[in-house]
Parts: sequence; structure tokens; C-alpha cells
Amino acid sequence: MTSTATSDWQSVNQSLLTAALAGVKDALRRHSDLIQLPPENGNGSSHPGEPERSVAVAPEGRRFLANEPVPDGPPAALDTLCGAFGLSPFERDLLLLCAGIELDSAFAPLCAAAQGDPPRNYPTFSLALAALPDAHWSALTPEAPLRRWRLIEVGTGPALTVSPLRIDERVLHYLAGVPQLDERLTGLLEPIVAVAEGDLAPSHMELARRIASVWSASQWRGVPVVQLCGPDPGDCRGVAAAAAAAVGLRAVALWADLIPTPPAEMDAFIRLWERESALGGSVLLVECDGRDTIATGEDARERAPAAARLIERLGGLLIVSAREPRKIAYRSFLNIDVHRPTPGEQRVAWRALLGPETGADPAALDAIASQFSLAHPAIRSAAAETMARVTASPDQAIDAVAWQVCRTRCRTRLDGLAQRIEPCAGWDDLVLPEPQSQALRQIAIHVRHRATVYDAWGFAAKSARGLGIAALFAGASGTGKTMAAEVLAGELRLDLYRIDLATMVSKYIGETEKNLRRVFDAAEESGAILLFDEADALFGKRSEVKDSHDRYANIEVSYLLQRVEAYRGLAILTTNLKSALDPAFLRRLRFVMQFPFPDAVQRAEIWRRVFPRETPTEGVDFSMLSRLNVPGGNIRNIALGAAFLAADAREPVRMSHLLSAARAEYAKLEKTLTDAETGGWLKP
Repeated sequence: MTSTATSDWQSVNQSLLTAALAGVKDALRRHSDLIQLPPENGNGSSHPGEPERSVAVAPEGRRFLANEPVPDGPPAALDTLCGAFGLSPFERDLLLLCAGIELDSAFAPLCAAAQGDPPRNYPTFSLALAALPDAHWSALTPEAPLRRWRLIEVGTGPALTVSPLRIDERVLHYLAGVPQLDERLTGLLEPIVAVAEGDLAPSHMELARRIASVWSASQWRGVPVVQLCGPDPGDCRGVAAAAAAAVGLRAVALWADLIPTPPAEMDAFIRLWERESALGGSVLLVECDGRDTIATGEDARERAPAAARLIERLGGLLIVSAREPRKIAYRSFLNIDVHRPTPGEQRVAWRALLGPETGADPAALDAIASQFSLAHPAIRSAAAETMARVTASPDQAIDAVAWQVCRTRCRTRLDGLAQRIEPCAGWDDLVLPEPQSQALRQIAIHVRHRATVYDAWGFAAKSARGLGIAALFAGASGTGKTMAAEVLAGELRLDLYRIDLATMVSKYIGETEKNLRRVFDAAEESGAILLFDEADALFGKRSEVKDSHDRYANIEVSYLLQRVEAYRGLAILTTNLKSALDPAFLRRLRFVMQFPFPDAVQRAEIWRRVFPRETPTEGVDFSMLSRLNVPGGNIRNIALGAAFLAADAREPVRMSHLLSAARAEYAKLEKTLTDAETGGWLKP
């Protein structure tokens, strides 16, 4: 409803509620007359026994007689509540009696006058039975609507019939026309902001319409549980919110790790939610994946059955989001796969938000859409940030700013799972034979143009397998494998993340796969470069199954095979022992590069490039230094050590400093520095 329509409805609702309360007051006065007690004459009438005609007053001054027709529009809150919970006329009046104590100061003295001695200025069931028409004892049983749905609460008293009755606060707010989530649910439930149709990918909006049609066709009876299965919980949220909005409802989220586990607490939650669903017109979304704080280990084993029980028992419209479909035994269900927005949908969104009037290059926007996999709300937010940055600094190219904004936004999930390496090396810093250099440039070409080949040229439609770009860098330590990964990251303007195997591998069954899945899923948004250093420790050969440990270790390797092959970005594996890798990996790797030990010519070139231009040097002979039989990594260590020695002596870097640093490096390697390597370094 619009703000004007909402204001009109609130006015009518308050008027009708006031009229209904006046009717209950009349019943109390009549009962006071019957027991020959002085009635409280609130309207100033000189005929205390004559019931007054109820008049309701709206805040704007519009007056409705209690029996006057009301304007067309949404039903009043009282009528909706009575219809939703099936209240009888007596139960309706009993609820109004409890509400009147809170809303109208005249009710307390009326209750006291109508209940005799001892005076009780609060509602009781005894008073309701005596004063209200169509009274029946079953209205106060635990399974009757008033107590089953916690509409009223029974206080402490000497007997049930004379115990104080009180209306639930949430119900009171609802009758008054004030939307207010039950405070007992506020810590558990999270309202989902409805998304506009343009903020959702067309494929996701079509899923929302499908869910809404299923709900409408069932006429709200026996509706199935809807399972949204997809890698991104945010996409599932958007579909759930759009489906709820399509039928005039709102969506509310509940994390699975917040589900109460004790039976009594779960039962109370179910009652409160089902009441909330009826009062607030809400759809519940139970999110089983997607939060780092989701319970694991022993706690997860306790909460998994709780989630299953809740899904089986909960009434009303229910949506479950999870990465994989859950087993639902006793209810009908509808499984819907929620894939990421297609590259085509993302391209359309980027071009609509950063159109020709902004000066953005359409081809550059297409490259952004193919590299960063974002939902439509994220694209809209990134485009807004891009325009703000360009407005503040007009000299920046909008395409470059948009790329950097997306790169920064997408790294937040990965930063807590892997180590980000800031690329510092460029092509000039890398000394490799020509075949290896050409292979690295081929890798960059495959990453840069994969959208053209896969989507525009149709290779992805032929087969979904083998679309990942994986490369193996094999060679001795220090031969430039990690530096080559840095060079690729800098060339492609992508983040480089080193996967720490110590945090990935777990002794508990299934935990290693979960850890790796979190890394791959987080990297999917940005297509970041994943560097598995010393990969032979994780990607080793599968062994013959002799016990359960071998079987589960093989499962880990098989899972890695699948994820590396399906990963849309670039995965780089480095190893010192190529022979230790599982042969199945080699088949799935698109590039296999052997980094050779540098010869004397290459070592001399490495020495020429190892010192920054700002470093002062004197008498450094690169041809002599090339006689040191060490790879590039050790060359850098020697150069760095010599620089510190020279800085301490307040001198430029000389061969004497390099000799001392070389001796320290060789000692670390447990090697002997020979005269053939250092002869002539120190001239007499």
C-alpha cells in the first residue's frame, strides 16, 4: 500500500477497533446492572441501564457508528486475526476484553464493578463467562486458539477462572495497526528487504514467478516446501524475497544455526512463528549454508536434526536454501536450482548502468562481466561506487575504476580463507627460457579471452567439462614458480591467493572438502588466481584402498579433481616433485610447465635484474656472480643479504658484501662454497 492508503487503513482500523471495544463495554455495563451494582456511566447518560450506542473516533476526526458500513479496502486487523485463527464470537469478545484494559482506561473500573467482592479490576475468564454472549468453556483450553496461538496469557491466581488474563503484546500492537515483530523472535529472524524486479536477474525472477504460481495454485493449503539449491545464499535470498512479494507477502530469514534445539523451545518457536506468519503475512526462509559461523563439528551434528524437525513440522509458506538438496521425508517439496546470473545477464546489467553517456567502453564492460560473477544488486552497487569515484576524480578511466571496484569487493570473502599476495614482479623481472615465457603468455591469453571462446563462440554449450584453466608449475625450489604466478596476476589485473594447506587439510572426515569448497566458492565471484604451493602434499597420488583412511583420502583427491576442472578462474599448482602428483591431475591440467634450473647465462641475467635501480653498487661483476650454482630464489636472498651488509657499513654494495652473503646462504643450504665459484671476487 502507498503511504496515503496505509494512513487511510490505519484510520479505519482504529475506528473499527474502538467500535468493537465499545460493544464489549456495553456488555460489561449490562452485567453490572444484572448484579445490581452501580454501573460506570462513561457517556454521561441519565439512564444507567440503557446501553449506549457505540461510536468510534478516528484520529482525523472521521466518525463511524459501530453498525455503519466501512469503506472498501484491506480488512481490519481484528477481522483478519479472527479469520486466521478461527475465533468464535465469544473468543473474539474475550480477546477484546483483554485488549480494552490496555487501550481504554474505562475498562478497569468496569471490570471491578462487574466482578463484585473482592473487586478485580482486570479481566478473568469468570467475568467473560458471565458478561459476554455465546460463552463456552472450551475457549480457555490449552489447544483452543486463544492459548494455542498465545493470543492471551493466563496469570497466577487461586483458580483458573479468576486468574488474570492478559493479551499478548504482539497481538495488541497488531490490533492497533502497528506492525511490530514479536520481541521473542527479533534475535532469531532477519527481515529480507524486497528487491525490485530490475535488481534481480531475469532467470532468477522467472524462478520467483514459478514459486509464486505453485503457491497460488495450491490455494495456501498443503503447500510444498520450496528448496532453493545454489552456491550463493544471496541469490537464494533474492529469489525468496521476489517470490514472497509476488503474492503480497514479505520474506524473513532464519539461520539454521539459530534454530532452538530443546523440544520445548522449538515448540514455542514454531507456535510463535506460525502466529507471526498469519499476522504479518510472512514467508520463512531457513538458510542452511553461507555463513562462516554456521555450526561445525559436534554442534553441527546436534543442530542438523533440529533443522530437519523444524522443516517437517513448520506450517505456512516455507523456503529452505542450501548448497545441496536436503532430505525431506514427510512433506511434499519442490527443488529449484538457483544458478549464478549468466554472463549475458550480467553484461546487460553493466551496460544499462554504465551506458554510452558515461563514456564506458562496452567491450571493457563485457570483460568485467565475464571476469566477476556478481548478482544484480551487487552490480548496481558497484556501478554506483564507480560513478562516485569518477565524479570525485574525473581524470580516471571509468573502465579501470569499475574493474578495481569489482576486484576490491570480491576479495572480501577470500581474504579470510587464503593469503593474498600483492604482485610486485613484472615480465622484466622473470628470466626464463623462451618456451616457458611463451607458455606463460599463452596462459594469460586463455584467461583473458575465455568469455569469447566459451560463450560467444559456443564451446561452453558443447560441454560443461574442462572449462577450468589449471596450470602446473614444476621445478626445483627457487626457479621462479611463484614469481611467474605474480607476473600473471599483474598482467591480468587479478588477485593472487596462496592456499595454505595447513588450514585446508583436516583429520576429520569430510572437513578438508568443506574447507576447499569454501575457498573455491569464494573465488568464483572474482575468478581470482589460486596458487596451491607445494601442491604434491594435497594433490598426491590416490592409493590402493586398504582401510577407511585410504578411502577418504582418495575422496579428497577426487573432489579436488572435480573442483579444479570446474573452476572458472585460473588455478596454479606448484611442486618440486612432479612425479608425486596423481596422473589424473595431469590429464585435467591445461598447461604443464617445467621450470629448469638456470644456466650460467640465465643466472647472469638474473643478477643484472635483482638489484633495484635505487640500490648503489660498485664493482659488481655479474659474470663472476653467475658462477654461483644457485637458482633465482637464492640469488635474491644473497643480493638482499649483501644490501643489508652494505647499508650497515654505509657503503655501496660490493663484491665483498656479496661474498659474505653467499657464504651465509650456502651455509643455510648446507653446501660448500668452492674457489671455482668465488675465485677472483676480491681483487688484491
